[in-house]
Amino acid sequence: MKTLLVPSRMGSPLMPGEKLLRLRWLFVLVVATIALAGYAMLYSAAGGHHAPWAWRHALRFAVATVLMLAIALTDIRVFYRLAYPLYAAAVAGLVAVEFLGEIGKGAQRWLDLGFVQLQPSEIMKVALVLALARVFHGKELADLGNPLSLVVPLGLVLVPVVLVLWQPDLGTAVMLLAASGTVFFAAGVRWWKFALLIGGALAALPVLWGQMHDYQRQRVLTFLDPETDPLGAGYHIIQSKIALGSGGLWGKGFMNGSQSQLNFLPEKQTDFVFTMLAEELGLVGALAVLALCLIVVAYGLSFAMHARSQFARLLALGMACTFGLYVMINVAMVTGLIPVVGVPLPLISYGGTAMLTAMVGFGLLLSADIHRDVTIPLFADDVG
Repeated sequence: MKTLLVPSRMGSPLMPGEKLLRLRWLFVLVVATIALAGYAMLYSAAGGHHAPWAWRHALRFAVATVLMLAIALTDIRVFYRLAYPLYAAAVAGLVAVEFLGEIGKGAQRWLDLGFVQLQPSEIMKVALVLALARVFHGKELADLGNPLSLVVPLGLVLVPVVLVLWQPDLGTAVMLLAASGTVFFAAGVRWWKFALLIGGALAALPVLWGQMHDYQRQRVLTFLDPETDPLGAGYHIIQSKIALGSGGLWGKGFMNGSQSQLNFLPEKQTDFVFTMLAEELGLVGALAVLALCLIVVAYGLSFAMHARSQFARLLALGMACTFGLYVMINVAMVTGLIPVVGVPLPLISYGGTAMLTAMVGFGLLLSADIHRDVTIPLFADDVG
């Protein structure tokens, strides 16, 4: 006979009106403000035109907002049941990329579905957190003390990481590892186990270096000394630093950035959109956008702390940290603190799948908060 470690009483289900009352509309407003900043930057990147990026960004955000709200109002137990199937679907997408994927910028990352190009590695960022939140749901610290208990969650992480590295997409692989690490830590995995994994990774660096593609090794070498190839591999980061410095405190003014408007700054609508923002709006504008992003992360952490079930806590924490890592890695990348790894700035950079991933994550955050009083049994067949 099964013994439940978590109470199985679900409580009275919330009515739609009650869910709407619980919805954090201020959180939605903050998210919309960040997306509006992205619209403005993409409008500026096109020289004061809505096409080709700004209007698509706005349309995608409008559609994604409806999806976010639909997810937010969906019972958290639905996502508990779907966690493993969604993970399996995301893995299948990564495998399909190897055979049917579209090649762009030296990597095979997209599936062309006719009406939209889908990037399964982006979807995996949500699916992996869902799967890890479920596998750790209800596990006690004593269970995690046994190294064998980590075999399954580590396998869930390594499968997509290897597939993403094969594309190759180093930036997304790093994101998956970092986001997974936060879920492992929040679940109660001891710090010394992280130390062992990090030590093993450092020991494997020579092997990894030998397996890296030439352009990836060049990115690392350029990061260490961009001036060695100022017109080649070092061009991006040198121009980015020039634009960041020229923006000063208040910036050069909207649509008046010299590096961006004169097209010295490459990929200004995607990877380096934060650089353009800092050049035109200055340090004040850049810090304002980062403050909005920090508010989103703070909301997510608050949702996690108030959730009753372990699944909802880990899901909210994982989604909040995934968004925070997106922002942190992009900003560190364009400021020269880490090598350029192709991670976009969520809600601001141009990109459909990245927008979809971020908004689905926000929907899951809101669902965890709206259904914070819901308890989830340890066994899938007990979940109503």
